Amino acid sequence: MPKTKRGPNDRANSEERLKKTIRHMEAAEIAMEYAPKEDVAAIKKKNEHRAESIEELEKEIKSAEKTGLKGYL
Repeated sequence: MPKTKRGPNDRANSEERLKKTIRHMEAAEIAMEYAPKEDVAAIKKKNEHRAESIEELEKEIKSAEKTGLKGYL
């Protein structure tokens, strides 16, 4: 039987992605302290993208909470 993949509306998946993105952002901030100067700009740009992703994931989670079955499962 083939593996099933979580759909985009799976809140658990969104929450895990949010936690993972936050961890990566924090690790990148620490890495910037030790990175060569030429790499710092690239790390900052990636963290900007991560910040945007965090905002979108938070919106997605809040939206899923509002439209969920609210205790019917």
